[in-house]
Amino acid sequence: MEQKLYYQDAYIHTFSAKIVKQEQDEQGQWYVVLDQTAFYPTGGGQPNDTGKIAAKKVINVEEKDGEIRHYFETPLEKTEGVIEGKIDWKRRFDHMQQHCGQHILSAAFDHLFQYKTVGFHLGVETLTIDLETETLTEHEVKRAEELANKIILENKEIEVKWVTEEELSQYALRKETKVKEDIRLVIIPEFDYNGCGGTHPKSTGEVSAIKILNWERQKKKIRLQFVCGNRVIKQLESKQKIMLELTKLLNAPEKEMETAVIRMIENAKGLEKALEQVRENLLQYEAKELLSKSAGTHQIVGEVFQNRTIQELQKLARLITAENDQVLVSFVSTNEGRVQLVCARGAVREENMKGLVGEILPMINGKGGGNESFAQGGGDAHLSAEEILELILARLK
Repeated sequence: MEQKLYYQDAYIHTFSAKIVKQEQDEQGQWYVVLDQTAFYPTGGGQPNDTGKIAAKKVINVEEKDGEIRHYFETPLEKTEGVIEGKIDWKRRFDHMQQHCGQHILSAAFDHLFQYKTVGFHLGVETLTIDLETETLTEHEVKRAEELANKIILENKEIEVKWVTEEELSQYALRKETKVKEDIRLVIIPEFDYNGCGGTHPKSTGEVSAIKILNWERQKKKIRLQFVCGNRVIKQLESKQKIMLELTKLLNAPEKEMETAVIRMIENAKGLEKALEQVRENLLQYEAKELLSKSAGTHQIVGEVFQNRTIQELQKLARLITAENDQVLVSFVSTNEGRVQLVCARGAVREENMKGLVGEILPMINGKGGGNESFAQGGGDAHLSAEEILELILARLK
């Protein structure tokens, strides 16, 4: 069965057809094959069309085994006679703008710098091309964008031609075609000649505009992100909304936004530094308070905490052992069903802290590390923090 494919005439978005078959694929999804269709199947970096067939929503379109499959969530009730197909025109026209814009921008980079496009993806909000270069400057980006928008403003008519492989030599193709027969050329006269089966508008003017958003190195290529047509307006609306909110929050006009943000970041860094100093002072004070409790022959500081980080416990233990080289420290903290412990000794003590922690960890299915003078670990709260501290203190005494 040879299907008539009308999707390559991008402006046909309603059509009549007959259902050739309705089946389920290997995953159990329902699809129909029509004798003719205007639905574009996923391919060539361009997503599929959506719309309706016989008033039922088409959720996906794919080309498989030489046929165009139109997928539905549930099977069609009517499979006899002529049915109507209708493309989601808003989605179709968006894809036409983006795909044609990609041709124009890729050709601009090729003309100006001989950077070939080796990858293309049309996403929901933005699209990308991969350029065959390892570096890309802001100056190059600006020149390519300016040339692309110049071609759009010239409103060049876009031509579509079906040619044979032998006829390809008549055209200055931007890249080699993948197919060897029934070759469809999309032509922007005196600018771009490219084999393509995707949907495109009638003229470059319908692309409206191209705006490059960002670019980054991906392995040995440059991935460039941009938008075309109505998506340029959407990007502007989104960014303008954010900018207006920021001007209110920062109490600064748009032109002074960068200065205001830099000032805010510097202030935040200053506050963070001051706060860190306060934390340090508090820990030193806490260390002295805990050390004052360790009076007696054993010189042991043992304490239970709630929701203290292992880093805090370690720092507190080091402050105490630095202050008194004869002390033993044992801290246990509980945090969301987990327990953590830190054991440390002063410089003149000989107890093995790593061995001590190693005795406790199997009881809580835990893991840890350290050395003979300082060790830590954590595990499940099979035992309470108080029970763990008792076990540690019993071993130390």
